[in-house]
Amino acid sequence: MAAAPPLLLLQNIGLTFGGTPLLADAELSVSPGERLCFVGRNGSGKSTLLKIAAGLIEPDRGTRFMQPSATVRYLAQEPDMSGFATVLAFVEAGLAPGDNEYHARYMLESLGLTGEENPAKLSGGEARRAALARVLAPEPDILLLDEPTNHLDLPAIELLEETLKGLRSAIVLVSHDRRFLETLSRATVWLDRGKTRRLDRGFAYFEAWRDTVLEEEEIAAHKLDRKIVDEQHWLRYGVTARRKRNVRRLGELHAMRGERKEARGKRPIGDVRLVAQEGRVSGKLVIEAEGISKSFGGRPIVSDLSLRIDRGDRIGIVGPNGAGKTTLINLLTGVLAPDSGTVRLGTNLDIATLDQRRESLDNERTLSDVLTDGRGDTVIVGGVARHVVGYMKDFLFRPEQARAPVKALSGGERGRLMLARALARPSNLLILDEPTNDLDLETLDLLQELLADYPGTLLLVSHDRDFIDRVVTSVLASDGDGEWTEYAGGYSDMVVQKGSGIAKRTIAKQAADAARTAAPRAAAKKRLSFKDQHALTTLPGRMEEFSRDIKRIEKLLADPDLYRRDAAGFAKAGKELDAARKSLGAAEEEWLRLEMLRESVEG
Repeated sequence: MAAAPPLLLLQNIGLTFGGTPLLADAELSVSPGERLCFVGRNGSGKSTLLKIAAGLIEPDRGTRFMQPSATVRYLAQEPDMSGFATVLAFVEAGLAPGDNEYHARYMLESLGLTGEENPAKLSGGEARRAALARVLAPEPDILLLDEPTNHLDLPAIELLEETLKGLRSAIVLVSHDRRFLETLSRATVWLDRGKTRRLDRGFAYFEAWRDTVLEEEEIAAHKLDRKIVDEQHWLRYGVTARRKRNVRRLGELHAMRGERKEARGKRPIGDVRLVAQEGRVSGKLVIEAEGISKSFGGRPIVSDLSLRIDRGDRIGIVGPNGAGKTTLINLLTGVLAPDSGTVRLGTNLDIATLDQRRESLDNERTLSDVLTDGRGDTVIVGGVARHVVGYMKDFLFRPEQARAPVKALSGGERGRLMLARALARPSNLLILDEPTNDLDLETLDLLQELLADYPGTLLLVSHDRDFIDRVVTSVLASDGDGEWTEYAGGYSDMVVQKGSGIAKRTIAKQAADAARTAAPRAAAKKRLSFKDQHALTTLPGRMEEFSRDIKRIEKLLADPDLYRRDAAGFAKAGKELDAARKSLGAAEEEWLRLEMLRESVEG
């Protein structure tokens, strides 16, 4: 059977900003139902090309073609919600004539929102979920999603994955979340130096393919005796060596996890007790918590937690937003006193912290001053003196940038600089709160490598499941109501031991909250109106009719010669199929709503 024609096609796209070409002959093809991930370094033009695909930016040259009957929705990194009184109004504004308005409320409640929230008062995570509901509710033919997991916690990310898996829409993803890309993608487009390359396999196969391409390029470059700029050489061709080192280090990490699991024995998970004599652990103990509890406003954040952290342990702390991850870290490090229980810190602790607010940088200071605090040209890393320029190269900075002001840096470079400063401070206990935010895949590789070399103890808060798997020796997971459980290994190991991620309890709670929100609306309607009763009687017949239409049109479109023989007829049939599917979905949801209302009234 011949392949279906693409819904969206970009060809020979060129775009220049400020005299520098950003895109040069870039291409993108999106077919019906396709699952495509779009990767490239920060600043390579991924978001720009996505906006061109959405029709929001005109390229300098090239063509954009979209099937006349196709619908597209674009999720921006920073959606504009101004001018809307409620979140529901914002989401409904994204519907087209004929779209099912009930689906807007359904998507909101599925994502943990009621629709009555004021957009001006939303948190970052709530705003992201509202923006997702707006693009998902119309069920478009093409979804263009730019960093859809930004500001989302693990339960929301896993719920979004399940939602996207069930859609008929073609999806184009830009994300730094490896696990998210691996789960959803079936093809990969790599944007590098303004050009695109396509791999007809998911992201799980991308890095090995990219390394092969770059190795071949480097060999060709040497044969042609071309000069390669140092920074570009390190950024592009250095990823191969880093990836190979990281594969070896992942093996070493698995060995460390086995040692930790064996050392912990078969003690009850989540209730770790000191069993060795004090003299045997002197100098090794980092933190020991005995039966600590903490509540705020009657809400338990930590309940009777006992935990021992030894030198060299790498603990990942995971849970939904609001579970108390930062509070738990403050309890364990002595910043906050527990309501009950005790926390004992080891001797000679030097703590370095990178929080998710990202300490402010003085825009007028140079990179060298930021890293050395203005004291010469040397930084002390792991007890070893290093020249600041050599240390900067570890974080992908060019030597000439040492004297450049911070204000000249891009957003990604600012993130790398803050990481470099945190890791340069003398420490034997490193606390990283969401360190992967806004970092591209290459920088995440670099951070993983640096943490593998860190000789001290690590406490990591992150929603990046792949990064957790690559870095930690055990996971401390929130079970809700102040309960925390420790699992040996990474996030994937926790899922195997527990049988699920951390989302299950949270989704159930969101469903219960949504039901409580919907209850007053249902209660306000004490009986079925004549219109509702008539709809309950006639909707099953209409649903059968829509189903027959869908089967008839699908059979028509299955003809491989139809598009060649009658392109206009093919487009018309596709439009009719889309309309029939939407009508069936609307009828099914309306019947379900009325059936639930009938049961409530009769009950």
